[in-house]
Amino acid sequence: FYPDGEYDLSGFAVGVVERSEIIDGSDASEGDVLIGVASNGLHSNGFSLVRKVFFEGAGMAVDTHIEDFGHMLGEELLRPTSIYVKPVLELLKKGIKIKAMAHITGGGILDNLPRVLPPGLGARVDENAWPVQPVFELLARLGNVPHEEMRRTFNMGIGYILVSDTKNTDKILDSLDKSGYDCYIIGNLTKGAEGVRYESA
Repeated sequence: FYPDGEYDLSGFAVGVVERSEIIDGSDASEGDVLIGVASNGLHSNGFSLVRKVFFEGAGMAVDTHIEDFGHMLGEELLRPTSIYVKPVLELLKKGIKIKAMAHITGGGILDNLPRVLPPGLGARVDENAWPVQPVFELLARLGNVPHEEMRRTFNMGIGYILVSDTKNTDKILDSLDKSGYDCYIIGNLTKGAEGVRYESA
């Protein structure tokens, strides 16, 4: 399966939580706010498409300097994934109510956000609410990748989403900001049709 001298390293972690402290989205409701926490790039997702566009299609190499990035392509592709454990634990330690959380990995917001919502609720997302990093814009342009495919493959600049009622929104934004994370109000929950509906405000 792997060539001689090459290997794949993977791992996992198991956690334990009190039943009363589980955050499963069951009490999320219409009108709740979606707070998006910025990613710092690809977050290790979509690399089959990344290789196809940058290396096979555009003929780039890892040491190709990309003006849009201000550094070499390899530096962008090897950027460590943002980890959100510490800022989330800080919120919980402060007793701030979080109704649901979604880690935006492969599948993007379209696939990952609905998994944490109860039946009968959907989400409205404003794509103009946050800046999209240059790596995604360059991928779409060089690879002529349809916008829908970009949405379903990459995080598009949002690595984590917190669902909160309106009274806790400012507290969450303030705490995340003090933790050094860029965050944005990116939409809200809606009653009726499930799934994610993108809008441009």
